[in-house]
Amino acid sequence: MRMRNVELMVGGFMVMGIVALVLMALRVSGLSMDAAGETYTIKARFENLGGLTDRAKVSLAGVTIGRVTNISLDQEWYAAVVEMEIDKSMSTLPIDTSASILTAGLLGEKYIGLSVGAEIDYMQDGDWVQDTQSAIVLEELISRFLFSKAEGE
Repeated sequence: MRMRNVELMVGGFMVMGIVALVLMALRVSGLSMDAAGETYTIKARFENLGGLTDRAKVSLAGVTIGRVTNISLDQEWYAAVVEMEIDKSMSTLPIDTSASILTAGLLGEKYIGLSVGAEIDYMQDGDWVQDTQSAIVLEELISRFLFSKAEGE
């Protein structure tokens, strides 16, 4: 009887460990099952995404305020269109807010950083961010440096 209790406790401990691992994996991957709060959508055009993906974070002053929900190609402008869901608590983003694709660390994940402007009118659902800065691609920087060195000799 005592051995059976030990086996049940070990089995329960294993189940709790597996559940904890699954929850941690969901949290790290951004696929958490949290109930989504109220959001609104804004869009931006970028020349180069540099590896930005769906579910990438959108941050303001280092604080995550939203997520990238869709990435598509604008056939007219030949640019990437990024749709972002912004938390409704940030409904006071000025209409001259700018968006940049940034990198967390040297070779880390890509995310969108917003910088607020000074206008008194606020962005609404479906508005476009007019001022954008595309990702800096490390390979392009290296090739520009090498070509400029080769031309200089």
